[in-house]
Amino acid sequence: MTTATLAAADAWSSAPDYAAAVSWYGQHDAAVVLKDGTKVLLAGGADAASASVKQSAVYDLGQGTWSAPALLGTARQLHALTLLPSGKVLVTGGVGGPGAPALATAELYDPAQATWTATKNPMAVGRWGHSAVLLSNGQVLVAGGSAPRSGGKVMALRSAELFNPADETWTKAADMTDARSGHTAVELEAGKKVLVCGGSVPVGTADDPALAFCELYDTEAKTWTPTGSLRHPRSAHTATALSATTVLVTGGRAPGAPGDGSFDPFARATAEVFTLTAAGGSWQETAPMPGGRAFHRAVPLGSGKVLVVGGTDDVGNEAGYRSALEYAAGAWTKVAGLAEGRWGFAAAASGTKVLVAGGVARTGLAAAAQATELTKTAERRGSGS
Repeated sequence: MTTATLAAADAWSSAPDYAAAVSWYGQHDAAVVLKDGTKVLLAGGADAASASVKQSAVYDLGQGTWSAPALLGTARQLHALTLLPSGKVLVTGGVGGPGAPALATAELYDPAQATWTATKNPMAVGRWGHSAVLLSNGQVLVAGGSAPRSGGKVMALRSAELFNPADETWTKAADMTDARSGHTAVELEAGKKVLVCGGSVPVGTADDPALAFCELYDTEAKTWTPTGSLRHPRSAHTATALSATTVLVTGGRAPGAPGDGSFDPFARATAEVFTLTAAGGSWQETAPMPGGRAFHRAVPLGSGKVLVVGGTDDVGNEAGYRSALEYAAGAWTKVAGLAEGRWGFAAAASGTKVLVAGGVARTGLAAAAQATELTKTAERRGSGS
């Protein structure tokens, strides 16, 4: 393949704007590829005033167009989206805005009807910043997150619940080993195992401490087991499956001293790979990214490749990054960057086709008049785009 061909394959082109300027700050809230593999659903998020929105839309990767399904029944951000075996999409929890109570409600998106419908039953516990992963038995595991407690303070949750799509009921699952919010969760072995890692525990300060603890959920045994710790505590990081038994973890905003005594002043550049083993699993450091980033997105490209896009250095006084990287076989390659820098955005990939939309363009002192600037622009990458 020639250099010109490579450049063309890496290039981003503009897509029609999303319906609203929205940001997504969570790990599992932004986008999901629908069952046919040709469309991407976006839902909820926060506007420039940090209020939750009901907006949803579907992007056709082949046609390059948006369609507008019905709005969510409840405005929510920091929720979780999960594709079900039926092709429907489950949205769980979230919050209506700063200081609002955690949502226990859940809704189902029906792509055939382009409608959202409340599930027959809500979750037992309201939560935001949680994970939601489809298991091999067809159920959805919802775990952790945040919820307010008495006195207005926020706490991280250890609790977990299981959603059964057949009758839309919830049952209690075993509690996680550690309470956490804003963590990543990745299914392994087609949902037989789930790896949960990182996140944070709210302590009432501007920078909640990031976690290094990781654990595995066993679908058959219905148990959680600690599986070693990240070498670098992480929040606002990404975790992406490289294969059925390996996961790449990148970046994160947590500063501080890692195990080797070095100091990461802003966002992490380090990356680690988890490998599932009969004994549980092991972590190995891999090549660091050329620069640190947090609140970025990482999407799988197949064959052990991962595309890392956008992000920022720190959430205060920063503009979004345009840069993009590809990871493969333990090495990073710089590829064509976005036309507009962004962080806290939506991203999804199906095969070689990738969509990014919305997010924060700049915030704090980097924005005019100290205001946060969101974008509604969208970009696409890949053959046929």
